[in-house]
Amino acid sequence: MNIQRWIARREPNWQRLDYLLRQVETKGLKSLRALEICELASLYRSVAADLARARTQKVGNTLIQSLQSLTTRAYTQIYQGSRRQEWQAAMEFYRWGFPSVVQQTFPYIATATALFLLGAVVAWWYAWQDPTFMSLLVPESLISQVRDERKLWMGSIVGIEPIASSNIMINNLSVSFGAVAGGMTAGIYTAFLMVFNGLLIGAIGTLVGQNQLAYPFWAFVFPHGSLELPAIFLAGGAGLLLAKAILFPGIYRRRDALKFYGSQAVQLVFGIVPLLMIAGAIEGFLSPNPNVPNPLKYLAGLGLFVLLVKYCSRKRLYANSQK
Repeated sequence: MNIQRWIARREPNWQRLDYLLRQVETKGLKSLRALEICELASLYRSVAADLARARTQKVGNTLIQSLQSLTTRAYTQIYQGSRRQEWQAAMEFYRWGFPSVVQQTFPYIATATALFLLGAVVAWWYAWQDPTFMSLLVPESLISQVRDERKLWMGSIVGIEPIASSNIMINNLSVSFGAVAGGMTAGIYTAFLMVFNGLLIGAIGTLVGQNQLAYPFWAFVFPHGSLELPAIFLAGGAGLLLAKAILFPGIYRRRDALKFYGSQAVQLVFGIVPLLMIAGAIEGFLSPNPNVPNPLKYLAGLGLFVLLVKYCSRKRLYANSQK
């Protein structure tokens, strides 16, 4: 290979890449046009190949170091820039996208909530009417502890908070993902999970109420439940969206309906995960903590719920000012 001729032929590409990189390094990736971004990526691959060839042919340490520096700068801008854009997209979704999809799918979320509340009311009614009904839903050991010892069971979390918090997060995520996946059963399993969880909380709530332990029990539930329960309702709404695509695709072909409603369901799932992680941490560390006064726990739960409602009600305003 004629090294001088090869350098003369390839040098314009190196200079062009250096020019584009200096522009990106001073003004950012957004300063380039779309074609220039494509050119930047193409030149990076080309110069990387030149570097490999220069090393093979041993053209000289100075040139090799120069090409190494050029490719390193290009790699940094292309791939770190891509990661920055991904983070910006994620932040944009959690800032505006998630509240928007919650508002668009609210009828499905409300239906899931209604199924849960129906289960809770049914359990409350039957538990008061028939004492044996309680044992169908609540373990006998728990019933005995509350009725005979007049004690709640949440104290077992104290001392093992990190392990308990992790287990709670995993359990909540499995329930939520089950509710979402249940949409593929035409919503039958999703509806079952909503009603069953409502029956469970209704039965337990009645049990503690009958034994004058409602105040400390709901003080435990409020801080994490203000996020955990809405997250489960959102998961139920996502499952019902999939059921809608299967049962009532409307003007869409069923496959297209699954893509459309499935996209909304996935966006709900992306929003649910952080909620459940925060709720799990609160349930592991704050809710069972005996050093936190119960009134403060109620206030924390109420405050978190108000913040969640305000967040999900956000709407982006587009100003179209005309002069």
